[in-house]
Amino acid sequence: MRRNSSLFVSCTCVLFGQKHRGWGYSSHQKAGKSLASAILTSPGDPLLEVAKSILLILTALFPIVNPLGGSPVFFGLTREYPQTIRRVLARQVALNSFILLIASFLVGTYVLHFFGISIPVVQVGGGLIVISNGWNMLKSKEEVDRGPDVQKKVNPRDVFRSAFYPLTLPLTVGPGSISMAITLGANEPHHMGLNFLAILAAVIGSALVAISIYLCYGFADRLAAVIGESGMSIILRLSSFLLVCIGVQIFWNGARALLQSLPAGH
Repeated sequence: MRRNSSLFVSCTCVLFGQKHRGWGYSSHQKAGKSLASAILTSPGDPLLEVAKSILLILTALFPIVNPLGGSPVFFGLTREYPQTIRRVLARQVALNSFILLIASFLVGTYVLHFFGISIPVVQVGGGLIVISNGWNMLKSKEEVDRGPDVQKKVNPRDVFRSAFYPLTLPLTVGPGSISMAITLGANEPHHMGLNFLAILAAVIGSALVAISIYLCYGFADRLAAVIGESGMSIILRLSSFLLVCIGVQIFWNGARALLQSLPAGH
């Protein structure tokens, strides 16, 4: 029991000790694989192992997804929408995030292998998208008229077109969280019983992350009311700048891994 507890504490500490939002994940990929495999395959009480796996998933994914940090960005992109549509949109983003995390956990490795795509390539492409979205938000001008007249003109069909892109991917669930979910899924045990427990832990852990996304995004307007319009504008600009920096970091992590994979003569 003490051995399992010490193993879990050391594993979660190393995983959480990666770069805060997980964009530096590629340099620790081998360590993450062995640690996740050690936890998911360690013997013991099944319920205890599920609890350990859920805590591991939350520890690994929550700092990467960071719904608290994404709340001002979400509110900045949906500020002109009515509150009811914004809540429904937040619920849709949370549902999309849950599906994307589960899909990455279960079939992400097979899909990448089938198309011959490596995780560094995903990081390069995702980094470019994050940079583009962050730059557009950074240089966008705030509209003065965002009252009821503007909100009445909003078409719900047009609103939900952005629920997956860019609000879910890559602003909420980006390459870092997808890479971590794929790694955890690739190291799940192959025994039928333990495999079921690992999948159950992944479903519960991803559901908890999705709930946190809905709470932070759905009530972003209340957070904005507490902070104030000027404070929200400052946070939005800072978040946009950090988004550009994160995108550059994602791009560099993938590009560096690709450059290191080249033959020495090139």
